[in-house]
Amino acid sequence: MIEVRNITDFNDYLESLLIQKESDDLEFKSAAGGFPGSFWDTYSAFANTDGGTIVLGVQEKRGRFFIDNLTEEQIEKYRRDFWNNVNNPSTISLNLMQKEDVVIGNYKGFAFMLFFVPRAPRELRPVYRTNEPFKGTYKRNYEGDYRCTEREVQRMFADADDSRPADSRILKNYTIEDFDKDALAGYRQLFKVSHPDHPWHTLNDLELLRMLGGYRKDRQTGEEGFTVAGLLMFGKTQAITDVECMPHFFPDYQEHLTEDEDIRWTNRICADGTWEANLFNFYQRVLPRLQAALPKPFKLEGNIRQEETPAHVAVREALINLCIHADYSINASLVVRHESHRFVFSNPGTLLVSLDQYYTGGESVCRNKSLQKMFSMIGVAEKAGSGTDKIMKGWRETNWRSPNIYEQQEPDKVVLIMPMESFLSEKTKAKLTEKFGALASSFDHHVLSILALACDEGAVTNMRLRYSLNLHKSEIANILKLMTQKGLLVSEGYGRGMRYILPQKGPDFLNMATLELNVATSDSNVATSEGTNEATSEANVATSDSNVATSEANVATSIKKRMSPEELQSLIMTICNEWISLEDLSVKIERNSTYLRNHVIPLMLASRKLQMLYPGTPNHPNQQYKVSD
Repeated sequence: MIEVRNITDFNDYLESLLIQKESDDLEFKSAAGGFPGSFWDTYSAFANTDGGTIVLGVQEKRGRFFIDNLTEEQIEKYRRDFWNNVNNPSTISLNLMQKEDVVIGNYKGFAFMLFFVPRAPRELRPVYRTNEPFKGTYKRNYEGDYRCTEREVQRMFADADDSRPADSRILKNYTIEDFDKDALAGYRQLFKVSHPDHPWHTLNDLELLRMLGGYRKDRQTGEEGFTVAGLLMFGKTQAITDVECMPHFFPDYQEHLTEDEDIRWTNRICADGTWEANLFNFYQRVLPRLQAALPKPFKLEGNIRQEETPAHVAVREALINLCIHADYSINASLVVRHESHRFVFSNPGTLLVSLDQYYTGGESVCRNKSLQKMFSMIGVAEKAGSGTDKIMKGWRETNWRSPNIYEQQEPDKVVLIMPMESFLSEKTKAKLTEKFGALASSFDHHVLSILALACDEGAVTNMRLRYSLNLHKSEIANILKLMTQKGLLVSEGYGRGMRYILPQKGPDFLNMATLELNVATSDSNVATSEGTNEATSEANVATSDSNVATSEANVATSIKKRMSPEELQSLIMTICNEWISLEDLSVKIERNSTYLRNHVIPLMLASRKLQMLYPGTPNHPNQQYKVSD
């Protein structure tokens, strides 16, 4: 008899997966004819991208699902096949899986297998099929699994070798004459301001470059010379773009501050021959133009006016990250776009950490360590992994919409968008009020955020909302599904192309007996009695004090119904001394599990008050939480 893992909410969990359809981190595979060979393509793709879930026993075709109805004998055979092959280097190069990552369960009488494939650590990539990395390495994009080119695989190997950073390569036949003397002089001035008593100030240019990583000697081979980092930071344009160095290097600042589409840009800074286009000069020219667009509130510190705000720091960190994390071997430009309502930073390469690690912060993984050191010595870069924290903090304190980062493939790019707009501007508020009436001002925060984004950007997707709301994909999928059912959104497309837009006409709330989105405060979700649901149909999307107060009288409990966020988090931490599931935690503190999942737990994970039992797969059905070590 097959051992079926005891998952109390397995039906709900698998149903939420079936709602999502295939996507960047979810794949359905039929196993009616045997264990599918394409399973290992997807395993490789998920491991080399951002992880994902493979559901074995169901196939999706054009938005419809076909279930295999696997027998217990088939499930048992497939389980043996999986563990035999995942530990066989002839099948796959690396086993990332633990026993808990393979789940067997039944849904409405049908048997399924779920495989939670984590993202492979940078130092273990690429993960590839058979014994041929250049023919069996896959990555994931919106079109499914695709085989990586030989150049992509080489870059993965290069990123994995932490002992040889990309910018430490020694260049042949370069001299000090290939450097821009003015850039070195300007750097020295900033260095003195940042470290006025530093002993390196007495060094000549060559010795200073040696200390910064711009010149080095390979102790194994005896080879020495100027490095890629030294030329990128301070070199002359022709020297940098020589075939020996980085022929594709092209830093590009594009400013478009007009509504006139016929005007391509209002200002541009690029390698046009009028200046030496190295990273230091690019940074010096671009940063003032970006920061000039930010508000400068009057602030005194020690009787000295301080004009640099957290938003100024955020923009500076974004520009530095662009320079030090780029993969300059890719045929793609280093681009900064300054538009009237946002900044866009695009650098060639891939993220060296997962998106979850990026948004959590604290991970210091850098592709170009010498460039990072050069910027840090003038006081504008750190190795503590705090750059993301500063970017998010700066935008949050300015009350602007959360920055959004994503990856593109072919060629690989990392794109950071920093909107200079409130998530609910007066213009957006007016549009939503026109469509939804006075109730628009009483929607739950997440619902209102989704509607505002859809209003401003024309449409939203699960991926766009994933980190803007600091929620997991499955939680967002549930909110979007319920909002669609209640007429707040209209879905378009299916599968990976699914997006959501505002309806042409607002829904008729007078004819809606209940509007249960399960995303409002815990008080309204837990305490509203059946008798008052019809009278207060908006209680689950609004947070009206009167609705909560009406229902609270009907609930007797030893736990305070009204708590500040700090009190609630403190209560959770006293209970989470040992591993505990979200469902058990919900019962103990008498709060709705959906509210905890959507509103409370993500904040406590981000602030490292809690840790996950399965950090690589946040959506794991056996997920549990405990106070951080």
